Amino acid sequence: MSEDARQKDQPTMKAMRQEEFGGPDVLHEVEVPRPKPGISEILVRVHAAGVNPTDWKHRSGRRFLDDPPYTLGWDLSGVVEEVGLGVTLFAPGDEVFGMLPYPYGAGSHAEYVVGRARAFVPKPDAIDHVQAGAIPLVSLTAWQCLVDASGLGEGDRVLIHAAAGGVGHAAVQIAKARGAYVIGTASAPKHDFLRELGADETIDYRETDFVEAAKDMDVVLDTIGGDNQLRSLETLRPGGIMVSTVPVPAEGLQEKAAELGVRAQCMLVEADHAGMQAIASLVEEGKLRATIAQTFPLTEAARAHEAGETNRTTGKLVLTIAADDR
Repeated sequence: MSEDARQKDQPTMKAMRQEEFGGPDVLHEVEVPRPKPGISEILVRVHAAGVNPTDWKHRSGRRFLDDPPYTLGWDLSGVVEEVGLGVTLFAPGDEVFGMLPYPYGAGSHAEYVVGRARAFVPKPDAIDHVQAGAIPLVSLTAWQCLVDASGLGEGDRVLIHAAAGGVGHAAVQIAKARGAYVIGTASAPKHDFLRELGADETIDYRETDFVEAAKDMDVVLDTIGGDNQLRSLETLRPGGIMVSTVPVPAEGLQEKAAELGVRAQCMLVEADHAGMQAIASLVEEGKLRATIAQTFPLTEAARAHEAGETNRTTGKLVLTIAADDR
């Protein structure tokens, strides 16, 4: 069989791709070959995929991937279509959710995606694919900041910045599930939402200086970066820790932390089988849910980016994807 004939017979899929950096308008629908799972990989038919700030930052050229073309998207929920050599965790037909390895595993904004089997866990029966597709990246980020890096536990005091956002609203729930006392920053209209999630105190960052309002914190979760990292150190008790999801530390961060007798770390989320298992358990126990701000069809990914870039979203944006049977 000729190469042209093989390509003609190869199954295809729809994906949202960009060929250059720019605004939301650079995203466009393409028809591309459906990937095949390799060793220790699974092919997942995507039903829903989260849209996160890292997506529009990469789209505009402000992150880690090389130059386009590429398809964005890291977290997803779907059904296993095919398994690669050596995979024992899953079989075709299994419902799964998870996060592709960050940053180089991007590609969930498509009808199908290939990923390492251990980047996924079974989707809890208690939630649908939209909920499940919204959870992995933000929840793994919060888990790795609060649990792995900080060791947050019963009775600890934690300050969560931008607590009504994607990472923030997951962090509030994870912190409460671990018995912490939670203070969240957000604009005043979002305070009722934070209290519904379990926040013990709320701070309107527009009207109140959080350094004055939050004292003797054991942990601070920063999602803003820059000067916010430095000022967050001032809220910590001696020995406390500030963990930032912004990987670039503010100038003088470690020096100021040493002066105050506290710790500071900057992190990037990683695909994590054990972390996903813990998150799935919280979902099954009713202790963790995603608040869905809005859903969009796959072909309207640009609109999802536009909505996210307003910075007024409460909770998560999700792409819904109906793969056909080609």
